[in-house]
Parts: sequence; structure tokens; C-alpha cells
Amino acid sequence: MAHDHRTGAVRSGSHDPLPLFALCVTLLSWSCGYPVIRMALEYFSPAGLSALRYALAATLIMTWAAYTRPALPRLVDLPRFALCGGVGIALYTILFNMGEQSVTAGAASLLINISPLLTAMMAVVFIREKLPLAGWVGSGISFLGVAIIGGGQPGGFSFGSGASCILAAALCTALYYVLQKPLISRYGPLPTTAWILLCGAVALLPWLPGAITQAQGHGMAPWILMLVLAIFPSVVGYAAWAHVVGRMGVARSAGFLYLDAPTVLVMAYFMLGEVPSLRTLFGGAVVMGGVLVAQLFSRMPARRKKHSMQRDVAVMKDQ
Repeated sequence: MAHDHRTGAVRSGSHDPLPLFALCVTLLSWSCGYPVIRMALEYFSPAGLSALRYALAATLIMTWAAYTRPALPRLVDLPRFALCGGVGIALYTILFNMGEQSVTAGAASLLINISPLLTAMMAVVFIREKLPLAGWVGSGISFLGVAIIGGGQPGGFSFGSGASCILAAALCTALYYVLQKPLISRYGPLPTTAWILLCGAVALLPWLPGAITQAQGHGMAPWILMLVLAIFPSVVGYAAWAHVVGRMGVARSAGFLYLDAPTVLVMAYFMLGEVPSLRTLFGGAVVMGGVLVAQLFSRMPARRKKHSMQRDVAVMKDQ
């Protein structure tokens, strides 16, 4: 197993199951957050929901940190940690919660899928990762699917609509994925995720007292929903995704995020009774087609090059 110094990713064998397992954990953890957020917004404001969610997540993180004693952030890295927490956690979740007030969970998961395209573009421009032509084509196809779905939402993509809030959240999360990359290579996936989530919780502290007030008088329901959000999408999901990015690189791993939407559609159906429209299903099919193009065809040149090198070696041995 070797480390790629150009991308910060760890190159592993083709049969290494860890990145695939971490990807599955990420998808399941993040997907459950969409319908649970819709349910929690019945009790909390968008900012209050974010504040209480990450206050609980921070409690879990501090318990883990006290037990494992991870490396503390270096002074030079504190601004990047703070920026990741402020933009990728606090601002992202507030905008996304605002969007889910009027956009269904399934549609929100499809709209947020513009973030992999934005992530790949930022990774190429700012940290000089390489994305094959098939990756660009596949991202473009998936973006078309997102546009098909978003065009059918109330208010479309007009400023201030739920869809526009989710698109703004997508920009925040794309920036977050790129900003966290060097931190993962220095501190590892779990410590990086822990300190970023703590920074996000600190940024959301002004809204915490109001969130506690909003939860009162409704029994255990809002607290159970908050615990689910704190454990799975907030801690488990981010930690697993940090591992995926650390092993595969930002640009390559970004395309896998398109798989989140179909998972959410299934969960939203069983948890909320949401039935996607034909337009939503068609857009989702286009999104999945883009994923297949990006993930399958982008590997073909590398495989052909590997086979060509093996043939050259065989010829040299015969000579």
C-alpha cells in the first residue's frame, strides 16, 4: 500500500474492501439524515436544528477524544479547521435545513448532487487533482439530471426558494471537501472529522439556547430525532467519508456522492411516505447514468496502460 503525494490519497489494491465499506456507511448514514431533518423541522427552526444537532455530536466527539487522545490541531492549521467547521458544517446545515422546509427529502437529495461536480472542479483548480475526460462527461450528465429535477420544484431555482438554498448548501459542501483534504493527510480521517465538527458546533452556539427552548413541551420525539442526526449523519457519516477521500482523492471520490440520492428516495418513501414523480425518477436515472460514465470509463485508460506495460515487460523477457 503506497501513498500518492500528488493527491494525498492512499493507493490500495483493487480488492481492498475498506474504501467500499466506508462508502456504504457514508451513503446510509447521510441518506437517513434527509427524512429525519424533515421530521425534526416540525419542532425546530433551521438554525436551531443545526445548533442542537451538533451540540450533541460534539458531546460524542469529546467522549471519543478523551478516550483515544488524538493529535491536537497545530496552530497553523486552526484557521483551516475553523473555516471547514464554519462553512462545511454550520453554514451548510442551516442553508440545507432552510431548503428542506419547502423541498421534499428525495428532491433535496437530488438537488444537492450538484456538489460532486463543484467538488471535482474545485479539486482540479485549487489542489491540482486530475479528473479524466470521462469524469467531466459523467459529471455533466449527472448535472443535467439535477437540473431536470430542480426545474419541477416550486419556485424553481429562483433566489430565496428552497431549491436555491440547497444549491447554496451544495457550494458550501463542495468547498468543505476540498478544504479538508490536506488536513486528512496530516491528521487522519477521524481526528480531522472530530475537530471540524467541534468547530462547527462552536460556530452554532448562538442558536443553541433557542433550540433547547423549542424542544421543550414535545416529549422525547425531538430529542430522539436529534440523537439520530447527531450520531449517524453528523459523526459516522462524516468520519466514513473522510476515510473515503483520504484513500481515493477528492476528484475521484466526488462522483460516488451521486449514489446518495437513490438511497434517500427509498428511505423517504418508507419513512415519510414520499412518492417521487416521474420527472424525479427520470432525473434520477440521468444522474445514475452520469455516475456509471464517470466511474467505469474513467478507469479504462489506466487499465489499458497497465495491460500495455505488462505486454512490454513480457516482450522484453522473451527477448
